[in-house]
Amino acid sequence: MSTTSLVRPTRGRMIAGVCAGLAHRFGISPTTMRIIFVASCLLPGPQFIVYLALWVLLPSEKKAGGNAHPAW
Repeated sequence: MSTTSLVRPTRGRMIAGVCAGLAHRFGISPTTMRIIFVASCLLPGPQFIVYLALWVLLPSEKKAGGNAHPAW
């Protein structure tokens, strides 16, 4: 696992950068994280609410200090 901070990247995001940020934090590809999220939406639970909460609560990479992520 990576020990980088959890931020939403400015590059490599599709909607809000939540999946890309989580993928980088846990050391997996953003595509894999997106597939996991979409598959989890087939199960009952608050997935969309958690996604929206992370969108609001996670700082953007440029606000958090810049070079937290490599260029994907």
